[in-house]
Amino acid sequence: MIDLMLLVTIFFAIAMIGAALVAIRVKQISIAMLAAGLVSLLASVMFLFFAAPDVAMTEAAIGSGLTTFLFFFVLGRVRGDQRD
Repeated sequence: MIDLMLLVTIFFAIAMIGAALVAIRVKQISIAMLAAGLVSLLASVMFLFFAAPDVAMTEAAIGSGLTTFLFFFVLGRVRGDQRD
């Protein structure tokens, strides 16, 4: 019988691959940025399962939170400049 840790790892790996494919394939840039943030968030959850809470917190704060915020901030600035 496959243990629970392996099943959870496989589930999150498939979810990360799915979110990465969405980020690559989608036409709307905002959805692509959210999907890229989701990949990073799922990676941080996997780090927690692998008993690396310090890496998980860093990935969640920098990779998922700050990077996604900066992407949307820059997108808003670029779109704001185009409207003027």
